[in-house]
Amino acid sequence: MYAIIRSGSRQYKVQPASVIAVNLLPLEAGAPYETDQVLLVADEGQAPRVGTPLVPGAKVKGKVLEHFRDRKVLIFKMKRRKNYRRKRGHRQELTRVQIDSIEVG
Repeated sequence: MYAIIRSGSRQYKVQPASVIAVNLLPLEAGAPYETDQVLLVADEGQAPRVGTPLVPGAKVKGKVLEHFRDRKVLIFKMKRRKNYRRKRGHRQELTRVQIDSIEVG
């Protein structure tokens, strides 16, 4: 069984016991995670249930493992022969979530 969920304007394919990294959530490490933003649920041997836009009664539950920062992304701008150079860096703050169960109501 797997599901497609929406978190922070991104979509993630999750299965029970999978670990995903989503944009920073306002939850403490070790806190339970639950979302009803389920776009699709597919089970073995059955046709997938696609929501319009969400699957009614479907929930994904899990646990927040940790908060961390992603690798640095460098942004470099340059205009040749104009003595214009800008170098910036960015590190996105993320939350690691372990998915425990997918429930369809």
